[in-house]
Amino acid sequence: MRPLEGITVVTLEHAIAAPFATRQLADLGARVIKVERPGVGDFARGYDERVRGLASHFVWTNRSKESLTLDVKHPDAHAILQRLVLEEADVLVQNLAPGAAARLGLSYEALSAARPDLIVCDISGYGGDGPYRDKKAYDLLIQSESGFLSVTGTPDEPSKAGPSIADIAAGMYAYSNILAALLEQSRTGKGRHIDISMLEALVEWNSYPLYYAFDGAPPPARTGASHATIYPYGPFPAGDGKTVMLGLQNEREWVQFCEHVLLAPELAGDPRFAGNARRNAARAELRALIVAAFAPLTAAQVVERLEQAGIANANVNTMHDVWAHPQLQARGRWSAVDTPAGHVPALLPPGASPVHPPRMDPVPALGQHTDAILAGLGLTAGDIAALRAGGAL
Repeated sequence: MRPLEGITVVTLEHAIAAPFATRQLADLGARVIKVERPGVGDFARGYDERVRGLASHFVWTNRSKESLTLDVKHPDAHAILQRLVLEEADVLVQNLAPGAAARLGLSYEALSAARPDLIVCDISGYGGDGPYRDKKAYDLLIQSESGFLSVTGTPDEPSKAGPSIADIAAGMYAYSNILAALLEQSRTGKGRHIDISMLEALVEWNSYPLYYAFDGAPPPARTGASHATIYPYGPFPAGDGKTVMLGLQNEREWVQFCEHVLLAPELAGDPRFAGNARRNAARAELRALIVAAFAPLTAAQVVERLEQAGIANANVNTMHDVWAHPQLQARGRWSAVDTPAGHVPALLPPGASPVHPPRMDPVPALGQHTDAILAGLGLTAGDIAALRAGGAL
């Protein structure tokens, strides 16, 4: 039995933050009913067509869910939604436009009187109150607003993170808070309201640069793929034109690096590089010495020295490299899920084990489960046909 079997989640979601949170609940066995707009559904379905005609974001975040199409502004559909939430749901999740859920009568305040055990999780850009409450928010905008862009990129230009990290951060906090609320619910019988802000989630992830800039101190500089405040830590060219990524964390590793990788033990006692703060301040001078030492070597030879010295290193992999990553293959971390376009590979959720296998059910087609869900609420085939003819579904 999976940990969340018997739990029903109703979600009005789009894009990444809420779908990522609810997919992880589904991974643990929860029944997740995804309410989508008739005809178009979650707008992430149309982001691209890279997975055999399906959108990459949607395939990633929507497996193991049931798709129910409802025009929630239609009176008949609205009544069905209210029944679904009040009669079936243990958890309601939404990341609609600011204020939309409240206008639909789906706020915690509106629902908790009838269902004091209901958990309601609202995910938004800036939170449920404050001067930014009604401001639209997308991932890149939150990366900017949170200060993330100010410390990411090159000295000449900021860069966004490749993945949607503001959405992912908010989704992870929604997921962990819902799990905590379910645990509390099991002890007390009471639900609660969870208010997740993308801004607050990503500012939490930015706490190291925030504290580094504490009390008016200069913030970390933008240093590309190198670490902003630890050196040497980042990419370095080898003599064959390839790049080696390496990182040092302490003085013991610095001595090993000088003696066994650079073959220059005298640098270990050089006062210019005594301690990370001095190495960071003299990074241009130190980089020149490292590049010169690596110039006669291939990347493979550099990595061999790093391994022998116990210095952390990594390949600079492409997405194609990751699909074939030997560590993921050796640990059996790939499974597969079905989609409307056929089976596709899918990474097993981190932490999943054969003892507690995650749920890896299909990615749903738009409205695929509408009739079955409505029948479960007691509607007849005639009722469903009339709703569809009236534009409610």
